Amino acid sequence: MSNKIEIYTDGACSGNPGPGGWGALLRWNGHEKELSGGEDETTNNRMEMMAVIKALEALKGQGKEIDLYTDSKYVMQGIEEWLAGWKARGWKTAAKKPVKNQDLWMQIDELVVQHKIKFHWVKGHAGHPDNERVDQLAVNAVPR
Repeated sequence: MSNKIEIYTDGACSGNPGPGGWGALLRWNGHEKELSGGEDETTNNRMEMMAVIKALEALKGQGKEIDLYTDSKYVMQGIEEWLAGWKARGWKTAAKKPVKNQDLWMQIDELVVQHKIKFHWVKGHAGHPDNERVDQLAVNAVPR
């Protein structure tokens, strides 16, 4: 039995901004859990971020070993490359502008430090079965 958790996340938006949805798949020890939700007025990036937030919030306890798969370079680079600098600069970009989606980045920042997470980028809409599955969850969650 492995303690490792696989998480697949995706976001979708009908218009940008517009109504949006997010989807996540959590897989561990032969179990799976699907999560999804939507908002009436949002952006694609916010939905990508919400998928990560909701997936990590669904975990019980801390210190999990996680492989997290996303097709969002914005989310992956934000977490791996930009987050530390934004925090050090008081949530300002290198150009001294306020960080967009700061509210969600702050939530992600609190969640990612609780676990050992390895991020993986997957190309969206390229036939990866689990990415296609969370894309469908996200699309189905967009308010109509």
